[in-house]
Amino acid sequence: MRWSSCGSDRGGDPGRRHKSSKVRLLVILALVLPSCLSCPDKCLCSSQTVKCQNQDLDSIPHSIPANTRFLFITGNNVSQVSEASFPVRLDLLTELYLSGNRMERVDAKAFKNLPNLTRLDLSNNRFQTFSGAAFPDGGRLQVLNLSASLNNRNFTDELLSVLSGANLSPLRSLDLSNNDVVSLPDGIFTGLTNLAHLNLRNSSLLAFQNQTLPSLQDLDLRDNSLKDLPTATLAEFSLVPGLRVQLAGNPWRCTCFIEDLLAWLKNSTQVSDVRELTCMDPELLRGRPLLQVELSQLKCLDDMDAVLETSYVFLGLVLALIGVIFLLVLYLNRKGIKRWMYNIRDACRDHMEGYQYRYEINSDPRLANLSINSDV
Repeated sequence: MRWSSCGSDRGGDPGRRHKSSKVRLLVILALVLPSCLSCPDKCLCSSQTVKCQNQDLDSIPHSIPANTRFLFITGNNVSQVSEASFPVRLDLLTELYLSGNRMERVDAKAFKNLPNLTRLDLSNNRFQTFSGAAFPDGGRLQVLNLSASLNNRNFTDELLSVLSGANLSPLRSLDLSNNDVVSLPDGIFTGLTNLAHLNLRNSSLLAFQNQTLPSLQDLDLRDNSLKDLPTATLAEFSLVPGLRVQLAGNPWRCTCFIEDLLAWLKNSTQVSDVRELTCMDPELLRGRPLLQVELSQLKCLDDMDAVLETSYVFLGLVLALIGVIFLLVLYLNRKGIKRWMYNIRDACRDHMEGYQYRYEINSDPRLANLSINSDV
């Protein structure tokens, strides 16, 4: 009955039909027009997307439309994000992009009014301070990008500790690539129980160990400074069958210490780029794929050989230093040495002349008789 009534209205009363279309148009304008009118200066607004890109902004605009879902404020000069940056609650905002802003500070409660934020891009900044209370309680953040943003090594350790204590348990993807990380504190990802994708590419890592990641699916460790992976780390990887690891671009040291890693690589399918792994040391194996290295080729110096090698190096350095000092002393005393040599030469000459005179006397009989008579 309801459907037929509507149908009769459409077909039987043109005036009512015209009035209904006007009402519908007014409703659409009421929904769309406010968001258009409130678009911030130097920004472009379309549907539920706001883009304020490369406009030399020094702060986040306050007149963000309430219906915004995707907010891009990239390539500007926004040096910090604080509680005042988002004074109005934006319940619909799910993705926030703040990359390339030379940002240095993220203060407490900076994202308090963004309760439904799921993706946050803070890449290509230069953070010096990052508050662990920046994220709201009960947040829904799933993707966090901090690539090329941790330029201060001392601050990097501090921020990593902040991440471990922040309310980021829903996080599924974390990008820490292109940073000067060097080392990761033990258990830094313990609180990230849902983390599935971890990108640590080109982060200067010297080691990767003591990290329990039960939900991890993708781990990118390419282009770091890894020379070996501890046996405990290999065991942790094996406990997560669905894990895929990338290890290319590391300077693997092919000595006896890499035996466990080599055996694991040949029996595991978890390393997707295993054919790209090559030896860096020793020189005889440099450039050789790890899968082509036999255990019999992995050599190590024993303790005594290592001590002797160190001793020889030290002895060589000492002798070289003594030689340099000796030459320096000779150079500084070159005039005195020259006079000393001249004196020795003159003394030798006088001595030789005396010998020659005696020889001439002994060889000439007349001089010899004269010498005898004079003695008498």
